[in-house]
Amino acid sequence: MSFPGTIAVMGGGSWATALAKLLLDNCESILWYMRRDDRIEEFRRNRRNPAYLSDVVFDIERIEFSSDINEVCRRADTLLLVMPSPYFKDHVNKITVDISDKFVVSAVKGIVPDDNLIISTYMQKRFGIKPERTLVVSGPCHAEEIALGRQSYLTIGCNDIFHAEQFASCLAGKTLKTITSKDVDGIEYAAVLKNVYSIAAGIVHGLKNGDNFLAMLVSNAIREMERFVDTVCPRHRQICDSVYLGDLLVTSYSRFSRNHNFGSMIGKGYSVKAARMEMEQTAEGYYGTKCIHEINSRYSVTMPILDGVFDILYRGANPAKAIRRMSDTFI
Repeated sequence: MSFPGTIAVMGGGSWATALAKLLLDNCESILWYMRRDDRIEEFRRNRRNPAYLSDVVFDIERIEFSSDINEVCRRADTLLLVMPSPYFKDHVNKITVDISDKFVVSAVKGIVPDDNLIISTYMQKRFGIKPERTLVVSGPCHAEEIALGRQSYLTIGCNDIFHAEQFASCLAGKTLKTITSKDVDGIEYAAVLKNVYSIAAGIVHGLKNGDNFLAMLVSNAIREMERFVDTVCPRHRQICDSVYLGDLLVTSYSRFSRNHNFGSMIGKGYSVKAARMEMEQTAEGYYGTKCIHEINSRYSVTMPILDGVFDILYRGANPAKAIRRMSDTFI
C-alpha cells in the first residue's frame, strides 16, 4: 500500500469538516466516521454538515459515511483523528480491530485527559502504532477561514519526513499552503499550550486590560511555551515558526477562537461553569490546562501563565487578581 491510501476522517465537528473539504480537493474519495446516524442521514440529504460549517457543500458521491468505527478502521489505510480531546477515548476505545499497521494522523489539538498523553503517544501505546506511522497536523488555521476559502497554512509533522510530505500533498491547494516538520511531540504540546494561553488572552480581553497588556501576555506566553517544550521534548526548533508562534497568535486574537471566547466570558464575570455551559463547542484549553499543569508537576518548568489560568479555572481564583499576579512576572 502506498501512503496514504484510503483516508478516513474520524469526527464530525468543524475542524473535521474543514479537513474533509481539503482532502476532497485532492483525493478521489474518503471514508468519514461520524457518531450519529441522524447527522449522517441529514448530511446525505442536504449535502452539507447539518451542525458545523453548514455553508460548505460536499460531493456526497465521493464520501462513504459510517457510524461503525470498526468498519471504518478496517477499510481505511490512514485514520485522520479529529475528535475533541475530552471525548477522544470514548471513541477510540470502541476500536477492537487491529490498527497497528495503519497510519494515524492527529488533528486533535488537545491532550488525552487523565492519561495526560499527547494523541500520538497515546495511539502508539494503546494500539502499537509505530512512530514513523504517526503524524500530526497543526495550525495556524481556523476551520471557519478554510471554509471561506481564505489563505491558510498547516504544518504536517512526522518522524519520517517523506510521510509528512505525502500527507501534505493531500491537503495543499490554491488557498492552503503546507509546511513539514519532524517535531511531532513539540507540535502537539504547543497546540495544547496555545489553547491555554488563548484562554488567558480572552480573560484579559474580558477584563478590558487593553491591547498593550495583551501584547505583553502573548510575548511572555511564547517564552513559556518554549521553556516547556524544550524541557519535555528537547530538540532543535524555531519557536517563532508558524506552528508555534503563529498558532498562538491566531488563537489568542481571533474572533473564531473558542478558547479566547471562553476566557472572555470569564473575564466579563461569568463563572467557569456558566461559561462552559454557554459554549456551543469544546474549549480544549479548559482540559489542556489541567493536563499540562499535572504534567509539569514532574518537570517544574516556570509557567506563571499556565499556573494563573489553572488557579482561575480549577481553584476559583479571582480572574483580575490572578492576572495581576501573573503580570508581575512579565518581562
